[in-house]
Amino acid sequence: MARRRQKIWITRAQPGADATAERVRALGHEALIAPLLAVQALPDVAVDLGGVAALAFTSANGVRAFADLCAERAIRVFAVGAVTAQAARAAGFKLVLSADGNVEALAEGIGQRRGELRGAVLHLGAAELAGDLVGALEKQRVVARSLTVYETVLAPVDPEAVAQLVLADAVLLHSPRAAQALAAVLKAYPAPKLRALGLSKAVMKPLARAKIGGRAYPSMPLEGALLNLIDRTP
Repeated sequence: MARRRQKIWITRAQPGADATAERVRALGHEALIAPLLAVQALPDVAVDLGGVAALAFTSANGVRAFADLCAERAIRVFAVGAVTAQAARAAGFKLVLSADGNVEALAEGIGQRRGELRGAVLHLGAAELAGDLVGALEKQRVVARSLTVYETVLAPVDPEAVAQLVLADAVLLHSPRAAQALAAVLKAYPAPKLRALGLSKAVMKPLARAKIGGRAYPSMPLEGALLNLIDRTP
């Protein structure tokens, strides 16, 4: 039986939105790109790699922001998942290890290699973090510190466009911040038939009281698993 072509609203910030849209189209669905967030790199950040043995990234946005600030590429990189690892390799990093999970899985993976580290782990992230990687690393007895290199801000969405977007079959959410933005939108534009598909349980939490249709998230916080939900949820 042929799959029904669906309209999928992509809320993540650019340039990630375009990459997700390409994967959605490859599955035979229509991609509606309307980010609820925008990424802004912080240009005047001073990067100090003194005493740092490895970098840790929990998003591709962190990779891109760091790459614009610092030319160092020989240092080891730990990435939260495949997409972030790919961004690190594309930026020129040679030694990249991926946890293929969440912040806790990343911390555990780094902890298993703490004997190889001759210095601290520096986490490059956003002004508002979805998880406490430094705290999780400290529990693994890994010396770590963080540096804010970018921030996410709300992206303006045209009201007429929103009125059409809430009629889509499903909306994809990659972060709790995007879910918070969607929850605010849904207060003015209830969408009882719109399915919310989030990258993880934590991502979906801000939509607990939203007027929306079905909710689902994959067992692993990987975009491939998220996209598989499009055809697996009613």
